[in-house]
Formats: sequence, C-alpha cells, structure tokens
Amino acid sequence: MLDYSNVVREMSPWQTALRHGKRGSNMKAAVVKGPGQKPQYTNFSEPVAKDGEEVISVHASALSQLTKSRASGSHYSSDGHFPAVAGTDGVGRTTGGERVYFVLPETPFGALAEKSLVKAQHCIPLPQDLDDITAAAIGNPGMSAWAAMMERARLKAGETVLVNGATGTAGRLAIQLAKYLGAAKVIATGRNDDELREVKALGADVTIPFTLGTLHPMGTKRYEEALIEEFPNGIDVVVDYLWGESARTIIAAVAKSVEDARPVRFVHVGGASGEDSIDLPGAGLRSSAIVLMGSGVKSVRSSALLGAIKSVFEAAIPARLQIATKTVPLSEVEECWSAPGKPRVVFTLD
Repeated sequence: MLDYSNVVREMSPWQTALRHGKRGSNMKAAVVKGPGQKPQYTNFSEPVAKDGEEVISVHASALSQLTKSRASGSHYSSDGHFPAVAGTDGVGRTTGGERVYFVLPETPFGALAEKSLVKAQHCIPLPQDLDDITAAAIGNPGMSAWAAMMERARLKAGETVLVNGATGTAGRLAIQLAKYLGAAKVIATGRNDDELREVKALGADVTIPFTLGTLHPMGTKRYEEALIEEFPNGIDVVVDYLWGESARTIIAAVAKSVEDARPVRFVHVGGASGEDSIDLPGAGLRSSAIVLMGSGVKSVRSSALLGAIKSVFEAAIPARLQIATKTVPLSEVEECWSAPGKPRVVFTLD
C-alpha cells in the first residue's frame, strides 16, 4: 500500500492552515484531537487554496491501515501535530468540476472531510465509467500491486507470479492485475482455506495454504515442501505482502528448487505478518539467483507511483477488477474506525 514516509511536515497544523490566508467557514470532518484517539465527526475549518493547490469537494474516501496508523500518530511518517483531519486519499471534484482521485492532502486537511486540500499534481482524473466507491477503494492497494510488478519486477507476459498474502485486499487485486498484465500462471498463498478458494475464482491458478508449524492441509507435506513441489514448474516474480516466516520459507524454497541460475524477482511490499525482520541464511542467496527488492516510496519515484494509480484506474473496467466494499456515511466514522480490512470500508459524503 502507498507509504508516505518521505513526506516531512515541519509546521504545526495551524501554522500550515494560516499560511493559506484567511480560514474558510466550518465543514464536517473526521477530526483527530490527540495521539491514539479515534477521530470525531465534528466541525473543522474549511481549507483555502493558494496557487498550485486544489480544494476538493470529497465524495468518498476508503479506510486503510495507513490512514488509521497515521491518524493515531503511530506511523513513522506521521507528523504528530493535532488536531488534524484523518484520511490519506479519496475521490471528489475540483472547484472546476473535474472528478479526480487525490492523494497526500495538505496538513491538516485530510481526505475524511467535506473538503480537502491537495497539490494539483496529486490529482488524477478518473475514467467516466469508474464509479466513486470503486475508485476510492482500489486506488491505494491497486497501486501497490501495479508498482511492485511493473516498476520493480518488470513483469513480462508469460511469466509466473506468486502472491504471498493473496487473501488480503491488495493481494486479491494483485492476482487480478497479474492476469491482466499477461502472467501465464498465478500462485496464491494464504492462511485461510475458504478465502483461498475465493481468490481462485479471481484468477489464481494454484493456491497453497500455509499453517506454519503444522501439517500442510494437502496431506503430509508442510508449506515449504508444497512450494518446492511447485517451483520447478516455473517461478519468476514474488509479490510479498506479509514478510516474516512465510517470506523466509519462500526464499528457502527458491534456493532449494529453482535450478540453472534462473532469476526470481522477490518484491517486498508490506509487512502484514507483523514480523519486521527474518533470519535469512546466506547460503540461500549464494545458491540461487533470487533478487530481493522492496516497492514503495523512495524505491519507486513518486511520479511513477501516481502513474501506477492512473494505470490501475484505466485497467479497472477491462480487467473487471473486483473489490469488496462497504459504504458508510462519514458521520459514522467513530463506530466504523476499527472495522476489519475486508470488505473495504469507504466513507461517503453528500
């Protein structure tokens, strides 16, 4: 998912607001008043744009883990200034009436409000046939998949892709986009058997469930053995949303089963496992042609990340991208703030 760790905010929110001149009238917004607090649906001053900026009338904004962690002040890219409006991206209209997806609102005017403030270059026009809810929901996770496969791994048609953590929102989009981009085979891994059956319906050719430390559901094989059995059939790109033990197991399986110096591009995108580090034996790297890389801000140019979002929007209809969503009015933000990641909650405004 989109990570804004290179965004540095040196001014307090109110200094930032004041630099735009006289404040506007009040609007409704999801306002976070202190670190670790849930946002409250309350009044907040409307933004006023200066040259190069756009005031967006917001229609929809998805609830993501990034939005929650930045709002709480726990994310390493958070500026720590409160009060501020939550929300890192959304869909709305400019003052000129153009319907756009926008990212990186200017502090303290986040996306979960009637109006938000962004730099003009952070607005992406939306295709006419893509609705607001779908656009708000797929923008961030779709970008993570597209950037990993196209900007970092340079996926070619006919290659085989493994999506590690395929049952999450981003993983499900990665499966669909891999097929759209020409992957000949997609392998999906995940913990939940029922959800793996769902991702097979989205285009996964092979599913490998893992329950680390227990016998593999397919029989007596453990997870690593199932990977080793599959990899000689071909593996080119790994898109990893988990890291931790499952990622280490994949790397070990590559070293043990992929022969003849066949390069395998392993792209780390997210750490949903909660394990930030792994024990990686050097022999595993020396005995394989695996290439380890990350995908996100700083490893991918900001302009390329914005381009990835645009590409996902253009692909949404021809690729028939599917994402489960639940629409909720912004007035219910406090009650829905702790909702699970699936279906993706999308807050709406009139």
